[in-house]
Amino acid sequence: MKIQDLTNSIQDKSILEQLKILSEKFAGKIAFSTSFGQEDQVITDIIFSNNLPIKVFTLDTGRMFEETYKTWSKTLQKYNKKILAYFPNKEDVEKLVTEKGIYSFYESLENRKECCGIRKIVPLKRALVGVDCWITGLRAEQSTARTSLTLLENDENFGVIKYNPLKDWLLDDVLEYIKKHNVPYNVLHDKGFVSIGCSPCTRAIQPGQDIRAGRWWWEDNSKKECGLHAK
Repeated sequence: MKIQDLTNSIQDKSILEQLKILSEKFAGKIAFSTSFGQEDQVITDIIFSNNLPIKVFTLDTGRMFEETYKTWSKTLQKYNKKILAYFPNKEDVEKLVTEKGIYSFYESLENRKECCGIRKIVPLKRALVGVDCWITGLRAEQSTARTSLTLLENDENFGVIKYNPLKDWLLDDVLEYIKKHNVPYNVLHDKGFVSIGCSPCTRAIQPGQDIRAGRWWWEDNSKKECGLHAK
């Protein structure tokens, strides 16, 4: 089915209805990737609360905040569902750290992308084996690079259809859902962290700053991405 036809079949429905339709069309081949950020927690709640047959997985880079692990644990406790964990290849990490040190990603954009590639891209490719539809928590409001988000799109980098159910949601919509449904969330969000990634590469932002300003803050680029969602 073409992207436009698939989009037409779900665009006027609720996210739950959209997920049900897509989980039927891509039975056994649909997955959701969570980083335990507030957007992802909304989607996790919808999937788990409704027992949808959708694989939920996370990429553990080995550099995550302790608060993120606690959110992961609270999520498992609340829903009693499995979240599959994908880790980097240990030989690749050992080689990187041995040859370039602990903080090579601060030294150049090339080094930072190398680290993201080892810790995120390679594990994601493993997680998406056999997957035809990849669900994300992306929102158009999150950065200038994401303003052109569509509900469904072909992701040529990973050979899947990407589904962005929260593309039109504002941050207030996310926070309202979390409060209304008592969804576990990362307490770093209460401390100015809007977008949360690896600990050495994420910091809180100031009022009025771009939502992604806290990610790789030493880089002067408003379209900063790790490669997971690069166009």
